[in-house]
Amino acid sequence: MAEPESTVINTDVKQKDPSEALVIAVTTRAIFNLEEEHKLYLEKGKEAYARHQQANHDKPLPPGTAFAFVQVAQYVNEKILESNPAEKDLFDILVLSNNSPESGLEISKFCFVSDEDSTQYLKSHGVKLFLSADRTDVCNALRRGVSAALVFHQEVQAPSIPLRVAFDGDAVLFSDETDQVFREQGLEGAVQYERAMEAVPMGEGPMKAFAMHLGKIRKMFSQEKSPIRTYLVTARGGRDMGIRAIKTLREWGLAIDEAFFMDGAPKGPILAQIQPHIFFDDGLHNIQGAQDVGVPSAWVPSYC
Repeated sequence: MAEPESTVINTDVKQKDPSEALVIAVTTRAIFNLEEEHKLYLEKGKEAYARHQQANHDKPLPPGTAFAFVQVAQYVNEKILESNPAEKDLFDILVLSNNSPESGLEISKFCFVSDEDSTQYLKSHGVKLFLSADRTDVCNALRRGVSAALVFHQEVQAPSIPLRVAFDGDAVLFSDETDQVFREQGLEGAVQYERAMEAVPMGEGPMKAFAMHLGKIRKMFSQEKSPIRTYLVTARGGRDMGIRAIKTLREWGLAIDEAFFMDGAPKGPILAQIQPHIFFDDGLHNIQGAQDVGVPSAWVPSYC
């Protein structure tokens, strides 16, 4: 898939029922590189920012961290509609902005919000994943029960297929129950806890709902021809703490293409090989490691 010539995102692939579509909401700072504009806004205020946007309304915005993820998701839509033009289980992209419509963005499905908490509209739009560059937004979305993550600015690479999404395990796909035991009792206590709870599926983490809907779309294709690949990249060790994770995924009916049990080793090298379009983790050190190897990353805060 060649690098796009412009930053135009087409969100009108098809009219979809929000209950069937995988609705992804992204803020403008998550999908476009607006770091200079954001700095102007913070230093000189909203009016100066608005003047800058109006003066540059005809200039395409450069891609941001989540751009390739969104664009390749739309490619998956095309592949689905090739086989079934009536299909409704598609990715649906909603871009949120609290700036005026004169921001020069050629996006057809936009939600302009003036309220400080734009996340109040996520549920009504059926959003399954929310990506933002603002931590308060992300925390508000998580409190509302929406899978959400904080996107950090970084240089983006040209989009390529298939769509590759990587998840951490504890406190991301799964609940943080074992993390709590680890903090209180150390590694040996966590291992003993996992052995005692081996037959009991783990609780749901904040990204489970999104992962399940992504898996639903993934099942439309054979493994060999799928335009979607998913990965579990967890700090758990495979021998002592991997069994329960695998059993939990099976209990949920969530198929993961590849699982990597790192046993505490850095995740950067394996992520560099996978090259996911987005990687979700609750550990900032893992986010930094992913960024160091050029992997677009999104932080799922376990505390807000």
